[in-house]
Amino acid sequence: MKPTPHIGATNETIAKTVLLPGDPLRAKYIAERHLTGAVQFNAVRNMLGYTGTYQGKPVSVMGSGMGIPSIGIYSYELIHFYGVQRLIRVGSCGSFQSDLKIRDIVVGLSASTNSNYASQFALPGTYAPSASWRLLRLAVEVAERKGIDVKVGNILSSDIFYDDNKDAWKQWANMGVLAVEMEAAALYMNAARAGVDALCILTVSDSLVTHEATTAEERQSSFNQMVEIALELA
Repeated sequence: MKPTPHIGATNETIAKTVLLPGDPLRAKYIAERHLTGAVQFNAVRNMLGYTGTYQGKPVSVMGSGMGIPSIGIYSYELIHFYGVQRLIRVGSCGSFQSDLKIRDIVVGLSASTNSNYASQFALPGTYAPSASWRLLRLAVEVAERKGIDVKVGNILSSDIFYDDNKDAWKQWANMGVLAVEMEAAALYMNAARAGVDALCILTVSDSLVTHEATTAEERQSSFNQMVEIALELA
């Protein structure tokens, strides 16, 4: 297997299960903290990727970058060139709901979006990007077993971080959308098209309701419960 334009690995160096944090430094942190015998397989564009084992099972972790175009590229290459079967985004999100607090964990049942990513599939209607039921059910079971409370529901994958309409988020909140991030919809679409499993697990890093927020350092290192749930899915 030749390296792709964005991943400089050979086929045998990437596991069938890949965790995808947006931040490559978070990938490095996860590999060093949670995986045994982790070996780096990618440094192209500094999008760090590692493979090791978790409880004896091979697991990879690699940064996906920010936004739908970035995770669209990386997830496509992982699926179609490296044979990855389970892709689990582990990231941060902004809460849209007053009862969703800093460091709460959200599991994305579905991912609404303001992106035009689905246009490539030429569908005769509006597509609803959804998680793999198998991974979602397992994630909830793992969380219950560990005594970790999770909120399951619809999230928003937004192309816009600095929205000219400062109150646009309230319209999504009114429809019961739990939180906003920037990648899950593309991941869910790529996985659905290829017939593989994908899930997005998020930790609330800030609240659009209360304006509370975590620091960049906290986002990199303090979301361990979310990662522990994701690793159990391997």
